[in-house]
Amino acid sequence: MEVELHLPGCSSLKEKRSVIRHLLETARRRFAVSASEVDLHDLHQRAALGFAVVAPTAGRVDEILDTVERLVWSEPRTTVLSCAQNWLDLD
Repeated sequence: MEVELHLPGCSSLKEKRSVIRHLLETARRRFAVSASEVDLHDLHQRAALGFAVVAPTAGRVDEILDTVERLVWSEPRTTVLSCAQNWLDLD
């Protein structure tokens, strides 16, 4: 899943990193997902985050990514601009 965010209150990269770090670490800790900032590294008020998960069923993957998405939407310091889920199916 890739999420693009607007961070209107951030006036420096240090402020941005604080918000992003909180989201990524919380998602990793609570939901056991792989999470990283994947684009827009040098912009103060924009970020692109990537989340990945492996689970035994597609339903479980959906459930985990939905909870991660709710976590991101609940962060008051950000506005979600877009959210897209991509699937890798090896069969």
